[in-house]
Amino acid sequence: MRKLQSQAVHHITLVGADRQTSIDFWEGLLGMPFVFEQPNLDNPAESHLYFDPGDGRLITIFTNDERRPDPRRTPTDPGCVHHLALSVSQATFAQTVERLDERGIHHSGVKDRGFMDSIYFTDPLGLLIELASYRFEPPAGHTHAEVLLEAHRIRVAAGDYNIAPVHLADAIERLVARSRESLSQDRGPKDPYAEGAATAG
Repeated sequence: MRKLQSQAVHHITLVGADRQTSIDFWEGLLGMPFVFEQPNLDNPAESHLYFDPGDGRLITIFTNDERRPDPRRTPTDPGCVHHLALSVSQATFAQTVERLDERGIHHSGVKDRGFMDSIYFTDPLGLLIELASYRFEPPAGHTHAEVLLEAHRIRVAAGDYNIAPVHLADAIERLVARSRESLSQDRGPKDPYAEGAATAG
């Protein structure tokens, strides 16, 4: 028995209402370019809209102009989607409250998640959307997931409740030490300002 090894999210498809509501939300609010459209090949009564969320992958929406938006919260039963999280820069995140408020969109306010900042609101069809912004950049050659895995190990070993900035900083240091060589035999932390720490060469 072998795994079917995934390599990335290929696309996410949502059931939309009318075409224009999807365009106005995904492109007009969230800035995702509307890159192409064709019929839903499994249901000719629907159109299939494709949006680029920014990483070259796709969010796609099935639309039908006879359907109207229903803003009631989508189900959160087992097997249902709880929310969709989208990545934004810290610069954009700093503007989220103002830009949601100017449209009169109700939101959660900024949430401190330790390793990222988040804000939540629903789309016109009741799907919970999270805008998330990491508080760190992974070292070159590594991913956010690798930093979080290492930070998790550090957090668990310390007995801490959740990942905090100190765990992220230590995780990044460990990843750099493991992936990059040095001429130094001792790469431990030093205090170059301590008295007698260095001698003139």
